[in-house]
Amino acid sequence: MLIESISGVRGIVGKSLHPENIVKYAAALGDYLGSQGTVIIGRDSRPSGEAIVRIFSSTLQWMGIDVINIGIVPTPTVQLMVEKRGADAGIAVTASHNPFPWNGIKYIDRTGLFMNGDQVTDILRRKSRGEKTYKPSGEFGSYSEWDSAIDEHIQNILQIPYVDAPSIRKKNFKVVLDAVNGGASVAVPALLRELGCDVIEVNCTPDGYFPHTPEPLPENLTDLMDAVIKHKADLGMAVDPDGDRLAIVDEGGRYLSEEYTLVMAVKTVLSKTTVKNPLVVTNLSTTLAVDKVTEQLGGRVLRTAIGEINVSSAMKAENAVVGGEGNGGVILPDSHLGRDSLVGAALILQLLTNEDKALSDVFVSLPQYRMSKKKVDISGTDPDTLIDKLKLEFSNKDINTVDGLKIMDKDRWVHIRKSNTEPILRIYSEAPILEEAESLGDAMMGKIKQLIMGS
Repeated sequence: MLIESISGVRGIVGKSLHPENIVKYAAALGDYLGSQGTVIIGRDSRPSGEAIVRIFSSTLQWMGIDVINIGIVPTPTVQLMVEKRGADAGIAVTASHNPFPWNGIKYIDRTGLFMNGDQVTDILRRKSRGEKTYKPSGEFGSYSEWDSAIDEHIQNILQIPYVDAPSIRKKNFKVVLDAVNGGASVAVPALLRELGCDVIEVNCTPDGYFPHTPEPLPENLTDLMDAVIKHKADLGMAVDPDGDRLAIVDEGGRYLSEEYTLVMAVKTVLSKTTVKNPLVVTNLSTTLAVDKVTEQLGGRVLRTAIGEINVSSAMKAENAVVGGEGNGGVILPDSHLGRDSLVGAALILQLLTNEDKALSDVFVSLPQYRMSKKKVDISGTDPDTLIDKLKLEFSNKDINTVDGLKIMDKDRWVHIRKSNTEPILRIYSEAPILEEAESLGDAMMGKIKQLIMGS
């Protein structure tokens, strides 16, 4: 199965993702750029990535595009290099948290943001549009390689105004890192050591052979949790294969919800910013704890539809000081406008330095909410019709319809939205305790099934 969406392209290597369609996706980008300009390309560590980069790069060269290959790096490093080096576009070859043997292609705009829905749709349309114009001999684009991208990314992090590297170094934090042998296997350990940390590496060989399911969820991080306890570390960190998401484990080996990566980052930034009434941007399904911490520190929250491009675009338009998504993705404009595990790691270490407490104590001092995530099969039923019926059913409540339907109360909410790839509705719910969140989700599942039966 080949998945084309506003996030780019993902497929199973050798089946849906193969040389012929990689050429088409590259040629479509060249056509979009007008057969001129420079593209920076980087990849995560999957074994297929090198071949995909070669095909993509040579195709762009045939179209007159100059290509700069920055090698195995986190996706946010590609975004940062595109913005700071003034490239015309970027490509990240990655399937994010999808397991082996998936791989994919993400298109990056000259601003360093991922291309938006209209841009990606334009490129995908060009993929299927007739013969492409290739350059004759002597007019090919150039090809070069940089090995400094990770170092430049780390220096960028060290210059963030909310990060006081000398004070962090004095703490000599012991950190266990699980990079799932992905694209951040070199970058994150290097940053942590630059911040004076004693780093115990778990799965930090960038060979793309994932030792466990790569999404940084608690059921996949038992080795990390055990290692934190074994080494008596101050905390554990886990990143996904392309290094844009960060999950945290406390000193007792307890997994802290990915939601709280963003909560802690927001607290770090708002505690130090000089901006009056600072704006935080996040999506509709991110924890209420972000709102509570932001309110406590004199800020305000803007919520967008799900998707990094929606959050980052709103941050840019509204001059937000920090933002991100509850999947461990922290976005800081003082670095760049993309989810970045390196930014998240530095801000969390800064928070621990500022508060001079164990991570578990910092965590319990934050507003506490628990989230439930469910899905309901709606095969044979139109999802938009179902959601419209739900909007009518709950029209007397406090609702948000920017992305599906979110029903809100003072200390709890339920968010229903359709999947773009499966015949399901996703139901996220949150409340102060897990049992209440589960109950909210179960009740909504019952309501949806009732509507399906009555349709």
